[in-house]
Amino acid sequence: MPRTASPHLVSGAGFTVLVAVLTGGLGVAVAFAIGVGTVDVPVGEVVTVVWAHLFGGTDALDPLTDQIVWQFRAPRVLLAALAGGGLSLAGVCLQTLVRNPLADPYLFGVTAGASLGAVIALTAGAGVVAGLGVAGAAFAGALASLAAVFVLAQRGGRLVGTSLVLAGVAVAALGNAATSYLQLRANPAELRGVMFWLLGSVAGAGWPDLAAPAVATAVVVVWLFTRARPMNALSVGDDTAAGLGVNVHRLRILLLVASSLLTAAVVSAVGGIGFVGLIVPHAVRLVVGPDHRRVFPVSLVAGAVFLVLVDLVTRTVDRPNEMPVGIFTAALGAPFFLVLLRRRKRALR
Repeated sequence: MPRTASPHLVSGAGFTVLVAVLTGGLGVAVAFAIGVGTVDVPVGEVVTVVWAHLFGGTDALDPLTDQIVWQFRAPRVLLAALAGGGLSLAGVCLQTLVRNPLADPYLFGVTAGASLGAVIALTAGAGVVAGLGVAGAAFAGALASLAAVFVLAQRGGRLVGTSLVLAGVAVAALGNAATSYLQLRANPAELRGVMFWLLGSVAGAGWPDLAAPAVATAVVVVWLFTRARPMNALSVGDDTAAGLGVNVHRLRILLLVASSLLTAAVVSAVGGIGFVGLIVPHAVRLVVGPDHRRVFPVSLVAGAVFLVLVDLVTRTVDRPNEMPVGIFTAALGAPFFLVLLRRRKRALR
């Protein structure tokens, strides 16, 4: 019998090629993005500086170029890559959790909680949040939102997908309302910082800012690769997953925690960047199919490439001015969401 063609763009050996191309593309995008800015640095010099810091020989570097590349731009670009990959994986988790391709980290109130915590730290002072700082307060706010959603979404002691969505929307609305109230009370000097943080930005990132997103992403990635088969079963339906021996309730809780921790770690470092967890996973599934063993690595790398390039646009579209990353992701994500919504309505008819 003739082999049936795969309904997806990439299958078989093409998957390995795709991952290799995306990984190489990420390296090129990172090197190019590090070199572009108010003062451009050739890619060759970028590679030289990074190589010297990784393997020794920094004494021979030009001090100004070294400072621009290693201290200012490298942490920023790498943070963008981590944030993009982390938000993409969070989107994969949530879409599997509720079996809805329109699910996004923003939908579950985690981002709203993180934003509220950060705004409290920015406007009321660190003493109010026990000296946590902006990033720590954002992380605490995200976890508090997660706890609220978890409590509200239970029915008969079990998590329900529709209840998760409704609880997330309610918690997000409450968090956004409180954040807006604090903005009204902020003075002009504080307000600009608050708005820039809420819209999302990797500007001013330093090496310490990479710690939380890097650790969270590494831990969740390792765990997700051990859960690929149960998540494939859960995507088909609760009954199918239970019939295959999957503890559906436990898996749902772990997916909610994993996605929320990823979102909290990212938002606490870069602010509110929306739609990455919607756009990238959906596009990846169209290319490689629904198997999570393929979706995870491609989403991770594709999300990193996506946000590195978006951040590059924010720095170059109106030089020397810089715009928040969240403006561009929203400009791309909102039309994408409407297209998906329309297609979903047609499919349900």
